[in-house]
Amino acid sequence: MAEFFEELSDKHREFIAAQPVFFVATAPGKGRINLSPKGLDSLRVLNAKRVAYLDITGSGNETAAHILDDGRITFMFMSFSRNARILRIYGRGSFARPGSDEYENHIGLFPVYPGARQIIFADVESVSTSCGYGVPEMEFLRPRAAMSKWAEAKGADGIRDYQEKENSKSIDGLPTGLYD
Repeated sequence: MAEFFEELSDKHREFIAAQPVFFVATAPGKGRINLSPKGLDSLRVLNAKRVAYLDITGSGNETAAHILDDGRITFMFMSFSRNARILRIYGRGSFARPGSDEYENHIGLFPVYPGARQIIFADVESVSTSCGYGVPEMEFLRPRAAMSKWAEAKGADGIRDYQEKENSKSIDGLPTGLYD
């Protein structure tokens, strides 16, 4: 049975820190729902009511577009170990881009990743946990290096060109706030 909480407890924080992958879901007022897997050492629990993750340049920028349009964001963490558990964070999203005070004040919390595009923040509205008995047990091997290698090969100018072309609009044509 699911349990709901108003904020993240220390036990929730420990569970989140132990997961090598998490998922982020957002949706605009009208258009496609987006669900993205995230990995690397990219998420931080800032306090009981706020989380942040370092968003790396990728094939799209749906999260930023949906935050601008609607603001809702959900994170899901699940255990693939013997101890089954699912944890969801429901909240309101915002983001900070390189050069902004908020970005510069938080970027030091994360390892350096080439292609870092923005920091996504979520103000926690509620937290839920559930059993996760349907999630298979799986073994984590290692993070992939492909994203960092791709970004390093592109270089700063290549990343900027890619972002302008591929990340300035969502798949539904909504603005992402990049280069608008």
